[in-house]
Amino acid sequence: MHTKTPEMPTGGDASHSCGVVARQLWKHKGARCGLIILMVLVLIAFCAPWLAPYDPLKVQAHQALQPPSAEFLLGSDQYGRDVLSRTIYGTRISLMVGLISVGIAAGCGLMIGLVAGYCGGIIDGILMRLMDIMLAFPGILLALAIVSILGPNLANLMIAVGISAIPAYARLVRSSVLSAKQQPYVEAARVVGCDNRQILFRHILPNVAAPVIVLGTLGMGTAILAAAALSFIGLGSQPPTPEWGRMLSEGRAYLREHWWIATTPGVAILLTVLSINLLGDGLRDALDPRLKI
Repeated sequence: MHTKTPEMPTGGDASHSCGVVARQLWKHKGARCGLIILMVLVLIAFCAPWLAPYDPLKVQAHQALQPPSAEFLLGSDQYGRDVLSRTIYGTRISLMVGLISVGIAAGCGLMIGLVAGYCGGIIDGILMRLMDIMLAFPGILLALAIVSILGPNLANLMIAVGISAIPAYARLVRSSVLSAKQQPYVEAARVVGCDNRQILFRHILPNVAAPVIVLGTLGMGTAILAAAALSFIGLGSQPPTPEWGRMLSEGRAYLREHWWIATTPGVAILLTVLSINLLGDGLRDALDPRLKI
């Protein structure tokens, strides 16, 4: 006789409602500050065509190396391009790199961790040994090797940074799945006839999502830093793309006398990564029932 599968309880620790989490997150002073800064950066990225006073790619040789003034609020670079405009457009690129890189890492790591943790045995052994091999290399070195093989451009940069971060997500998800699959609600799902796919995606996945969200939030800052580092050494975005790491690289030769060329993108990277880390810390506290804000 066919029996309709009932909704299984999804565990207590990960059952925070969105409203409760949002309230706890807003009470966290650091997270509130980080969220406000990040929202401003996102707004700047969306409104870049209207906020930028000049075309970020327009070369004006006669205006090269102009200090901050009423005409160029943050000065101009060695090619006469407006530093403020390039920094504003660079916000778009850096946020996009962070989101796509984390999406690649979290998506692949989530699937690997779910399969390894749930199946166990030889499948778990093979997948985790592969992750161990990847973890044997420092993340930035692995990303550097991948982008060197694929070729230096922005798309390959995002792929390389994403791939280098997969092991962290895979191991986190695997450990969460090993714990979650021992819970009574998983056994109850088996008893009522749920197949492995239903158990994984309807019952286990919602309970391992919280740590992945936190790691993804914090990982976005790391991805932006890694992308800037690779662009700094010429393996990321290529000229004349207004990317912060590339702008730092172009301005380092002028740092002593024309400090604004490299300082402006450096401060932008600092604020972006700081805001993301503050938000990630607050999100971790809000999603962890053992911590009280």
